[in-house]
Amino acid sequence: MPLLTTTIGAYPKPSSVRIPDWFDPGAMDSSTATREYLQAITRLGAEAAEIIAGGVRQVIEDQVACGIDIPTDGEVKRENYVHYHCRHLDGFDFDNLTHRVLRGGAYETDLPTVRGPVLARAPFLPADWKLAQSFTERPVKITLPGPMTIADTTADAFYHDPEALGHDLAVALNKEVLALAAAGCRHIQIDEPLFARKPREALAYGIAHIERCWQDVPDAVTKTMHMCCGYPNRLDDERYAKADPRAYFDLAEAVNASVVDAVSLEDAHRHNDLSLLDRFTETTVIFGVVAIARSRVETVEEVSERLEAALKHLPPERLMAAPDCGLGHLGRDLAMKKLKVLSQAAKSV
Repeated sequence: MPLLTTTIGAYPKPSSVRIPDWFDPGAMDSSTATREYLQAITRLGAEAAEIIAGGVRQVIEDQVACGIDIPTDGEVKRENYVHYHCRHLDGFDFDNLTHRVLRGGAYETDLPTVRGPVLARAPFLPADWKLAQSFTERPVKITLPGPMTIADTTADAFYHDPEALGHDLAVALNKEVLALAAAGCRHIQIDEPLFARKPREALAYGIAHIERCWQDVPDAVTKTMHMCCGYPNRLDDERYAKADPRAYFDLAEAVNASVVDAVSLEDAHRHNDLSLLDRFTETTVIFGVVAIARSRVETVEEVSERLEAALKHLPPERLMAAPDCGLGHLGRDLAMKKLKVLSQAAKSV
């Protein structure tokens, strides 16, 4: 059997879906996407649901045409993967944003603010999953932001304690995960890029919060965690400050011992010492083999060689091929070229 392939989350928005997102030039600095999101949905008018559905369909069909086994909905309806979720939780203020410098000074922006207890509302992601799943027979994966990443991508004016905030976020996320599982979704991914930025905090309480997110989730669900080293601000930005590559080694054994079934690791932008993979004795590794912020398209041969190198450390049933992270910076043409390379390489090893 060839290696399975998946995508991580975001996909370039179709031109028909005029919703701003963090991949728009300058949006990471100006928070334009967060400020204008609701107005953009309103501007779509009575046809908003139809326009979004058409965009999701295109994104799913693109991934399937490229050979992806487990596509995502492309996060088409979201301004970014964190704030879209926070809009559906009590406790967040989107009217009065707070200015913050993030990721060790990698960028700064204005962020929604926690001003009260974080609580789940009615589930909303099952409807997003059902829409995406209606366009393919392949299993569609749905993504959620993790507690540490939400806490770091918002401003806390209520808890003043990241561990306490993370706990309540995990409880709220768990309700959404359970609703997705009850709806029939079998691939659910929680994104925690902050683990690589803050491995000490991840070990102290972050992994415990991830496990709380998965509490009571049935065994039929593949519990995936994405753990990249940080998103650049734009395409071909080589100066972006990535997380320390040693963080993966610091976290590997704890992740392997957790309830997480599959962990997504970045390897294309910056190759890892592949002895890292030896530390995952139970967990499937979703291995990033195409870069998501470089315009150069990898060759099938070089991706195949990297996958073959990884197979010296992991059995094929516990290795999947993927991009490093979401594909929003690439645009549709580049994204499809890279996904085709990815699929051809996965089928060739």
